[in-house]
Amino acid sequence: MSLVWVYAVQEAGAGEAPDMSGVDGERPRVVGTEELAAVVGTVADDGFDEAGLAAAMEDLGRIEMLVRAHHGVVAATAQDRTVAPVRLATVFRDDDAVTAMLRQRHDEFRAALDRVRGRREWGVKVYVDGTAAPPPAPDAGAASTGDRPGTAYLLRRRADRDRGAEAREDARAVAERVAGTAAACAVDVRRFAPQDARLSGRTQEMVLNATFLVDREREDEFRDTVSRSGDGAVVEVTGPWPPFSFAAAEES
Repeated sequence: MSLVWVYAVQEAGAGEAPDMSGVDGERPRVVGTEELAAVVGTVADDGFDEAGLAAAMEDLGRIEMLVRAHHGVVAATAQDRTVAPVRLATVFRDDDAVTAMLRQRHDEFRAALDRVRGRREWGVKVYVDGTAAPPPAPDAGAASTGDRPGTAYLLRRRADRDRGAEAREDARAVAERVAGTAAACAVDVRRFAPQDARLSGRTQEMVLNATFLVDREREDEFRDTVSRSGDGAVVEVTGPWPPFSFAAAEES
């Protein structure tokens, strides 16, 4: 038996599926209606049914392989046409079920395609050296408070909290300044929780993690302007990518 994995939706007649391997090593193809088409792949029932995919979600190695393959097909398809990416692990029993879904959700997909036409997604991350309070300077507080150790300790703690709050406020200000600069060159934005340093691979703290939908004719302006907006912080601009964050249509 086999199932049908869906990668993305495009307009009918937009083009054939890319000549490459999909998530199960299959060759992607196109299934469509009169107005919409889905880029799909035939995958094995074993491993891609509900139980198989649930097991895959527990296997980080397999998840990574599926994500890379899925996004690879979407990115290749999006090189020469407008696509609405479909979320990972959207699977149907056969082609007829795919076309029925396209008919049922016609308006939703048309709106998604119109929203991202002529636009691509760019990622922006901002890193600072850390928002923890710096070590306190050698303290003369004991002398200034009549050599009372308890009072001096409390004063040091309060000073540390003040320095920490100031550092966090400075980091927020940097993040908002970069986000504002990016938003001025974009048509939409999605913000996400900053990644832990163990995931980002950096020693600095991430204070902004966002993606922006940018008109193709403004991409050079976006990249150059945002890259220079950090004012001492590290600004990482990545892309362009298919509009995963802005056109992804999820199975209902």
